[in-house]
Amino acid sequence: MRALAVTAALLLLFAGVASADVGPWRTVGSDVARPLDESQGLAVVERPSGTVVKYTGIGTVPPSLATRGWNHVGDPGAGHGYYVEPYQRDDRGAKLFRVEAPDGTWAEYQHALESWEANNNSFAAVSPDGRWMVAGEWGTMDRLLVHPMPGIAHTDPAANLPYASSVRLDRPVRDIQGCDFVSATQLVCSSDDPEGSLFGVTKPLLQVDLAAPVGGSDVTGTVTLLGQLPLESGCSGEFEAEGIDYDERDGTLRVVVLSPGICVVFDSKTWRFRR
Repeated sequence: MRALAVTAALLLLFAGVASADVGPWRTVGSDVARPLDESQGLAVVERPSGTVVKYTGIGTVPPSLATRGWNHVGDPGAGHGYYVEPYQRDDRGAKLFRVEAPDGTWAEYQHALESWEANNNSFAAVSPDGRWMVAGEWGTMDRLLVHPMPGIAHTDPAANLPYASSVRLDRPVRDIQGCDFVSATQLVCSSDDPEGSLFGVTKPLLQVDLAAPVGGSDVTGTVTLLGQLPLESGCSGEFEAEGIDYDERDGTLRVVVLSPGICVVFDSKTWRFRR
């Protein structure tokens, strides 16, 4: 009977893992995501001194930024040893990208909003060549925004970080929390869509295939639903999909999903996937 019970438990475990697969991305595990400092997103930062996984959360906003109005941090990005955190404010003031260089020094780059641009600054994703940074707005959108990469292609923190171009999506997306490059012409994005009317599921994982690498001119992005992100918790209610990162060293995709209610403290997860 004991052996049967163990076998049944293992079958349930493996069934649960299989149910969390998302399209071609197979679940390989999960880690607890702390709600204060691991709740917004993450980025793998590779440097000669070593590789680290950096998270952002409501508790990681530096007081010096919060007192100046930048009170929300989004999903960070990294590339070529540079690490970038996107910040927003409640008014129509500038967006802020806080960048750590490979030598550990920090610089702040501000982007003055275009007249048509939303003030939300949900994520930053560094292109594989390191020359460009893709950022995103909240709500229902048909675009992603492209800027020259601060610290690499744009090196003067005193000068406005300009808007360069857009990724023009072939269909609208809603509440994108994070995107990361899988290749020069492919992004994978996490959506916190609570409605499900756009793709038939809530909290979708999306793939964006670009007609060409991002640059100074607009490119078309074809959006494909990969599936619903894992929604597993001891509590029922509204989950929150957060940031995303693709680790090119071993092909691991990580996505943060916060649990509902009080369980946000206990069993929020950073899911790990591989193709």
